[in-house]
Amino acid sequence: MSVAAAVTERVRLAFTVLVGPLHAPLVLAKRMATLDVLSGGRLVLGLGVGAREDDYRAAGIPFDGKRLKRLEDDVALMRRAWAGERVVEGADPIEPAPLQPGGPEILAGSLLPTSLRRAARWADGICGFSFAPSADEIAFQFEGARAAWAEEGRAAPPRLVTSFWFALGANAEEQMDTYLRRYLGFFGETDAEQLRSMCQVRSTSRLREAVTMVRDLGTDELLLVPTTSDPDELERVAAVLG
Repeated sequence: MSVAAAVTERVRLAFTVLVGPLHAPLVLAKRMATLDVLSGGRLVLGLGVGAREDDYRAAGIPFDGKRLKRLEDDVALMRRAWAGERVVEGADPIEPAPLQPGGPEILAGSLLPTSLRRAARWADGICGFSFAPSADEIAFQFEGARAAWAEEGRAAPPRLVTSFWFALGANAEEQMDTYLRRYLGFFGETDAEQLRSMCQVRSTSRLREAVTMVRDLGTDELLLVPTTSDPDELERVAAVLG
């Protein structure tokens, strides 16, 4: 992200999403503030609790039912640090201060009702995801977020962001399947295969249809998630979307 901040000028730089409980909150706050400065105030921080138990084991952190509560507490502490408060006893405020007042926008990687309701306490919006993508699934997430924000008495509505995997080009089918078998393997073979079969954006026509569908659902921003590191994929997307 530091490299991206240095070589770009206009695009927003978004973590989608970073597993918050795996990081010390004040170290994370300092890193994100530094990136916000380097990017000229273009940083967006997507935060979630993740679903991979092995990530938590590797970090030596409990994979338990308190992950959402820890994330909420960590965000509150990070926002205090970004506001310039003395959050460490006997120490000066953490620097640098982010360029965006109060810190970068925070989006919650929340998909289900319980996590959406809790996200309304601390996030500026949601960074959702849909495998297919599915209009019903995305609408469910968006409607859940709007309702949660209203119930929490938030003055501003949630920023609604969603995303999905895609593959283009001559080897799109193989590219998608290879990527998903590796990425989804932690679910187990049966569940991973079922999820893999749901992912349908494997052609230019499918991409056009999906983008139109997401736009019509009222999304504020769509993030396309590639299934390859080949930079030519960007040119293929540009040819489809113009």
